[in-house]
Amino acid sequence: MYLSETIGQLLKDKVNRFPNREAVVYSKEEIRHTYKEFYELTGKVAKGLMALGIKKGEHIAVWSTNRFEWLLLQFGSARMGAVLVTVNTNYQQSELDYLLKQSDTTTLFMMDQFRTTSYVDIVKSLLGNTYDSSGKVETEKLPYLRQLIFMETETPDGLLGWQAFIELSTKVSDEELAQREDELHHDDVINMQYTSGTTGFPKGVMLTHYNIVNNGFQVASAMNLTEEDRLCIPVPFFHCFGCVLGVLACVSVGATMVPIDQFDPDLVLWTVEREKCTGLHGVPTMFIAELNLDSFDDYNLSTLRTGIMAGSPCPIEVMKKVINLMGMDEITIAYGQTESSPVITQTRKNDPIERRVETVGKRHPVAEVKIVDPVTSEGVPTGIQGELCTRGYLVMKGYYKMPEATSNAIDSEGWLHTGDLAVLDVEGYIKITGRLKDMIIRGGENVYPREIEEFLYTHPDIVDVQVIGIPDEKYGEKVAACVQVKENECVSVEAIKSYCQGKISKHKIPEHIFIVKEYPMTASGKIQKFKLIEQAQKWASESI
Repeated sequence: MYLSETIGQLLKDKVNRFPNREAVVYSKEEIRHTYKEFYELTGKVAKGLMALGIKKGEHIAVWSTNRFEWLLLQFGSARMGAVLVTVNTNYQQSELDYLLKQSDTTTLFMMDQFRTTSYVDIVKSLLGNTYDSSGKVETEKLPYLRQLIFMETETPDGLLGWQAFIELSTKVSDEELAQREDELHHDDVINMQYTSGTTGFPKGVMLTHYNIVNNGFQVASAMNLTEEDRLCIPVPFFHCFGCVLGVLACVSVGATMVPIDQFDPDLVLWTVEREKCTGLHGVPTMFIAELNLDSFDDYNLSTLRTGIMAGSPCPIEVMKKVINLMGMDEITIAYGQTESSPVITQTRKNDPIERRVETVGKRHPVAEVKIVDPVTSEGVPTGIQGELCTRGYLVMKGYYKMPEATSNAIDSEGWLHTGDLAVLDVEGYIKITGRLKDMIIRGGENVYPREIEEFLYTHPDIVDVQVIGIPDEKYGEKVAACVQVKENECVSVEAIKSYCQGKISKHKIPEHIFIVKEYPMTASGKIQKFKLIEQAQKWASESI
């Protein structure tokens, strides 16, 4: 089943069906709106954007945590046809400069600061004195950028405040908005996300209404999500996990969105209890943080049944605790990438625990999947490792202004090459075995990090592990493992190596083991292996 609706039409349909059902709840902030109320507020945002002179297809950017205003912008921009460019909350000046230039953004919505980073100071440093007291920008450095809008109550000089922006909506009639909505098509690009940079330079992924509306619906279907559910969403909106697997999955069935502005494990569990959430999303590190809270047993999580764990492989012990201690019997694992809107495969609610940790489930019903030889692109038999490819409604329009990169990712027959190595079994389950770029070649032997990581997870004192390859003159590459151990445990490198002896092949035993407290991460919870490799090279050279 395909949904041939725009995001605005999807929301309006739920207003007609469930006008008085809660659409969105920010529990800590005491923000609550029904679907009818939420729709009216998104209309004001849409008209405010039109009053600024923003045209269909024009790019606007949002640089913020999961605030209510972010959510209003997601639907408001979709209703009037602007393309929402999502900005990573961890970005610094050079990264913001790159994104604004590359995306041709005309309007930037921004919050005050994230953690210790002042967004206002960054913008001032980047733009200098090129904007006036109302936030209008004129600079040759960023020729497309015209307007800055501040998403806070108190507005500093040189920025248009959120309330003043909303008041602009009075300049545009309901009829003008309705006419604009009639001009939109479900195949229009409506969302642009920059790949999170785990393997290098960000690229703007162009996604359509059709891409993400249908992916949200497929995700909801796999979870058996209905209008009776209340989903806690602590994962970032700027990533597909938040704005598609969270937000659009809810709206596709009329469920209640319960976002968390910034991840905090105590706040997540408090919100789940207070709002009687039935679902909870997160990357494994989030669930680990929640389970390890001293106050974990103080929370009543009895309403939980489902959710999604994605972003990185889930250790089986973590999955057991999520099911047994958090009561999430029906939690699913989802796999994909931004370029596929994002989910390609997903486990189902009744899959045994082994399937949920050893595989990423089966393909979504309306997505095509094949496993090919990475060199020849010929299909490989069941049970043989190759590159996972997908085709169908979920494949992006392409990378913005990067035709060569687009043609490298999507072949002439429309297949998106994920760059992930996988095996398809006879029952249709897919196991991700590594990335083509992550594969370590040691003395002519192919070594797949995931295999070693899964083994090291069996060590009783290891909490998390990332296996990488670092350059070596003799072997080309050598295996290194960056390991996190349980608090208050004193585990030596020698003990870990001894644990490996006789259990995995000698060439797979890490030659370097580094015990670390944290990994370099993106704001969406993905580990940046290229940064980890740089750190490991430095540590390895210091140990010589």
